[in-house]
Amino acid sequence: MLGRVRGWDLRGDKIHKHFRFRDFRTAMAFVNAMAEVAEAEGHHPDFEVHGWNNVGVTLWTHAIGGLSENDFILAAKIDALLEGR
Repeated sequence: MLGRVRGWDLRGDKIHKHFRFRDFRTAMAFVNAMAEVAEAEGHHPDFEVHGWNNVGVTLWTHAIGGLSENDFILAAKIDALLEGR
């Protein structure tokens, strides 16, 4: 399913993507929007904000200790937050 989500990399039993934004405010708006989607899905990514405009997101299913279809669904929904950006 990795081929269905652009820009996500396989890192062991997890998928990861790096996002870069034009400024800190936009990066934080993305994090907040991502948190809303994740909460609605009941599936919560690990993420880090580093520098002033970089966000890294890592997905995997804690309960099974690896990847599930839900990880790829959430990855696609996270990507959709940036469509038309």
